[in-house]
Amino acid sequence: MKADVVISGGGPNGLLMACELALAGVRAIVLERLPERSTMPKANGLVGRVIPALDRRGLYQVFSGSDQPPMPAPAFQFGALTLNMSTLDNPSMYILPIPQRRIEEILEQRALEADVDIRRGHEVTALSQNSSGVTIEVNGPDGRYELVADYLVAADGGHSVIRKQLGIEFAGITDTSFGGMMGQVGIAAPMAQPNGELEIPGLGRLKPGTFTRTETGMFAFGMFQPGVYRFGAYEWDRPYVDENAPVSLVEVGECLSRVLGTDIAVTAPAGGEMLLTRRASDGINSRQAVHYREGRVFLVGDAAHVHSGVGGPGLNLGMQDVLNLAWKLAAQVNGWAPEGLLDTYESERHPVGARVIMHTRAQSALLSPGPNITALRQLFEELLRNQDNVQHVADLMAGADVRYDITCDTPCGHPLAGQWMPDLPLRTENGETTVTELMRTGRPVLLDLTGTLAAAAGWSDRVDVVVATAEDAPADGVLIRPDGYVVWAGGADEVQELATALRMWFGAPKAVPAGAQR
Repeated sequence: MKADVVISGGGPNGLLMACELALAGVRAIVLERLPERSTMPKANGLVGRVIPALDRRGLYQVFSGSDQPPMPAPAFQFGALTLNMSTLDNPSMYILPIPQRRIEEILEQRALEADVDIRRGHEVTALSQNSSGVTIEVNGPDGRYELVADYLVAADGGHSVIRKQLGIEFAGITDTSFGGMMGQVGIAAPMAQPNGELEIPGLGRLKPGTFTRTETGMFAFGMFQPGVYRFGAYEWDRPYVDENAPVSLVEVGECLSRVLGTDIAVTAPAGGEMLLTRRASDGINSRQAVHYREGRVFLVGDAAHVHSGVGGPGLNLGMQDVLNLAWKLAAQVNGWAPEGLLDTYESERHPVGARVIMHTRAQSALLSPGPNITALRQLFEELLRNQDNVQHVADLMAGADVRYDITCDTPCGHPLAGQWMPDLPLRTENGETTVTELMRTGRPVLLDLTGTLAAAAGWSDRVDVVVATAEDAPADGVLIRPDGYVVWAGGADEVQELATALRMWFGAPKAVPAGAQR
């Protein structure tokens, strides 16, 4: 049997890809080389636009355990400098603490409920492709075998076997000026406070989820259960130690003491939790694949780009890669994709990845030691008292400054064109709803805010037309892609421009029976 899509990698990006494809009726097989989910500490949460994007799939409530919609964060950090976002006119930064392991558990459950074929302990070892498909060689628990698929998605991480097999250059740098360790430990009172904060002599009260820069290094921590501190600590100009060498509690305490400038007594994690500490001694890679696509093979997440974790941008970037690509792949498999649609994945997402690498490098520079950097930080602190600057930096970190080039044959000049569609409360003949709720089907939506648009009848098999009213409606109509971005907005008299956008993004219309209006 030929699969529609094979996904290499069962982390958050690969599992979300499988869920998105299943929502569009596309069969996917997920190949994950690890026989069981990793227990090592990885990402500690979601940061940025990915949070409202996942809300548009009904995942935010499951991730957060709350029935309330996501709310913008009042504060965050840029290079361990405070971003006060409480007074912004258009707050764009969202934060959701959740361990990556829990994200994977939830996405895997959703994928299994959609009958996705997830194969653990199956590793892609080689591939070949031609004009009709991709042949994938797999090493599984019962030996080697081959799979044939229409398309292959590489979500297999920064050391991507698939990217290397394709010979795609991973351009960038490796910063070896610092090393460190990460993991989880216990820290006793009086440093440990009941609310999860740490009282550090000379530094004051440190809050979970923040970064602290000192003249000797950088420290970040969080708490997901009482008495267990998830930490990362980095030092400059330390001697190299093999990343695979075991880490002891004594070493962790010594590292934290050097970074924080005072004796830090650490213990084994409370409640029987494992230490799970690992080194990060090979430096930080800032690299980007020069191409995200090679024929029928696509790179997403860390397979396409790696960068410093400061500011928590990894899942925000990778999961939005997935949301951008998945509906386009599904359109191709389902037979209605217009020519060139798959090429827009790279043209849209490659510049976004480059900006993330830029701002994480800038933050890494601001975390470096030395009096010159200290002076630079003082200047940045002054600049971040200006709310326009705070808005700019917050939008950059959140990915809220993304505007795709959606130029049609007849360019759409509306300010919303290419932008993320804001959530709006709506009134329909079936009651009240929101843009977020309308997007949960994973289908494109034509939002008719005047009840006068009649240009989408030929696309009813793939585009949901919703007639609604809204206060302060931004246009008579808005055409929204499944990933939440606007490809047309305009007036009821611009039906030719709407039809052009429908063709460009959602293919040729089907035949419409005489007399049909929508």
